[in-house]
Amino acid sequence: MTNSSWFDPVIFSLGPLEVRWYGFMYVLGFALGSYLLGRLALSKFWPLPKESIDKYVTALIIGMFLGARFFYVFIYNWGYYSKNIVEMFYVWQGGLSFHGAVFGMCLATAWFAKRNNVHFFQIADCMAVAGSPGLFFGRMGNFINGELYGRVTSSPLGIVFPNAGPYPRHASQLYEGLLEGIVLSVVLYVIHKKQKHYGVVSAVFLLGYGVFRFIVEFFREPDAQLGYYFGYFTMGQILCFIMLPVSFGIYRWAKKTNIKNPLAL
Repeated sequence: MTNSSWFDPVIFSLGPLEVRWYGFMYVLGFALGSYLLGRLALSKFWPLPKESIDKYVTALIIGMFLGARFFYVFIYNWGYYSKNIVEMFYVWQGGLSFHGAVFGMCLATAWFAKRNNVHFFQIADCMAVAGSPGLFFGRMGNFINGELYGRVTSSPLGIVFPNAGPYPRHASQLYEGLLEGIVLSVVLYVIHKKQKHYGVVSAVFLLGYGVFRFIVEFFREPDAQLGYYFGYFTMGQILCFIMLPVSFGIYRWAKKTNIKNPLAL
């Protein structure tokens, strides 16, 4: 695929208003997540009335956006924003971090769980099961935008991305969409019915995402402003590496907390 045949990131325009595939993919992801939370409520895995889901999704959207922007500004690109403070608020220019999004959604989940007098794990496990499929749509949005592309390759799978030079590159967005958005989602869906304790699903999500993203980062072009750390690893890999011991800590915490999963009784 060459630059001349690349996707148009705009679905349609109404005057100055543009509806873009990237935003549409996020809408699809949250719509699917809301639907799956409803299914989890019917199965009693969601510990609250089904009517509470809309409030939770609203909190998730806010937490995701703030966390994703915070991480991108202060971890991925502080060198630039420290000299252009006002542009931290120019969100229409792009710049979000998935690790930051997870952090923000975890804070929103903790707030929502406390407000509704349920344990964090009971809500976090539902977020993992219902939210993971949305990762697929997010990566498809990145692919259509021609961003977050991979490294140069001679593989027949290589694609020439717009604004990325004339050489074929790995479609790392598709790799991530497959592993994080499909494979991981299937794993989480299966185990959420079988694990005896809430919290295990959250631990598996962090472990699975950390491993898959760490692997794909070897094919993904590192952020230009950061490059490589220790001559080999990217910032994404460092953050994924941190996720691994956190996932094991959450697993042990889940076993110790011993909140029973009603589906496995």
